[in-house]
Amino acid sequence: MADPDADLGLLSPMRGAAGETGDVAVLRALLDAEVALTRAQAALGRAPREAAEAVAGAARVAAFDLPGLVARARSGGNPVIPLVEDLRAAAGPYGAHVHRGATSQDIMDTALMLVAHRTLGTVLADLGRVAGDLAGLAAAHRDTVMAARTLTQQAVPTTFGLKAAGWRRLVLDARDRLRAARDSLPAQLGGAAGTLAAFHPDASEAAFHPDASKAAFHPDASEAAFRPEPPAPGEDPGLRLAARFSAELGLAEPALPWHVLRTPVADLGGALAFASGALGKLAADVLVLSRTEVGELSEGVGGGSSSMPHKHNPVRATMIAAAARQVPALAAVLYASLAAEDERPSGAWHAEWQPLRECLRLVAGAARDAAELVAGLRVHPERMRANLTLSGSTGSARALVERALKED
Repeated sequence: MADPDADLGLLSPMRGAAGETGDVAVLRALLDAEVALTRAQAALGRAPREAAEAVAGAARVAAFDLPGLVARARSGGNPVIPLVEDLRAAAGPYGAHVHRGATSQDIMDTALMLVAHRTLGTVLADLGRVAGDLAGLAAAHRDTVMAARTLTQQAVPTTFGLKAAGWRRLVLDARDRLRAARDSLPAQLGGAAGTLAAFHPDASEAAFHPDASKAAFHPDASEAAFRPEPPAPGEDPGLRLAARFSAELGLAEPALPWHVLRTPVADLGGALAFASGALGKLAADVLVLSRTEVGELSEGVGGGSSSMPHKHNPVRATMIAAAARQVPALAAVLYASLAAEDERPSGAWHAEWQPLRECLRLVAGAARDAAELVAGLRVHPERMRANLTLSGSTGSARALVERALKED
């Protein structure tokens, strides 16, 4: 019997990237952010090397009670608070170096950027497959004549190659937007109010080293003593740490802490919404052209029916269309969260978590389904000719296809 509280996706077959976006993946990203923070501080002499090693060793997903973290997250409104408590305990004598100077939003925002970065790698690969297969269809059918349809009615002749080239152009646009969004996903580090004050050396020594003597940080204390990277003259210690933290994670370094400057999330949501719509256009055309009365296209592996065994349903296109109807509404929540008050908001930041994850899942599923759909798509030129009621020139359709195929 499955866990009665588990969401295994029974009502969301159009989702993808379960492994990259599930609760275990989020926990992994939260731990990665905490480890990166301790490593960055150790690299800059703000924590001993042994602390970074101890925290990294303690940050094993399997060692944490995920259901317990879920239950305890309610009291503080986010999962970082109980996670930090458990990670400090697991790190033993070096526990005080966990999360030092950070705020919960630093870790949560950074973790979600890691989740997005990891998920988009798979999405971009699938979009590359879709674009490649569409290029093949466009080239093979640059002269395959079919009816162009406007406002549901036959208009003038076009070619299926031009239609496929148009789908490909949208997929390339989606890929470019998602790639740009992925490359700019930033780490988050600002401290309590976005000033990085807790990472300055003029803060109290106890705030940084509550459980260690100054001798432990002296280069000559022992052979195992950590030798930090020296700062550049006049370099701000807060900015230096933020840069190192970002580098540890492989995320972009933001110009400012973005606790209430939600451009990264809004841009990501916009790129995801565009991608869902681009794939949705392809799916919408396949659904129309695969109607029994039209029969110009069909899915290579269609789905069955529980009551009509003769049916060959376009299931991949149906799932893509379902995802395309959901993502824009979810992205609207991300845009609404731009209106965040003060230096850290109540509610706006929290409202993003689930919609962002669902956008990632739906677009990942749509890209996966589109790759399968296009790879097996069956084109029926004889039906295209039979359905064409008007004769005439296809104009520059061939030249347009050839020009489009020269684009990356």
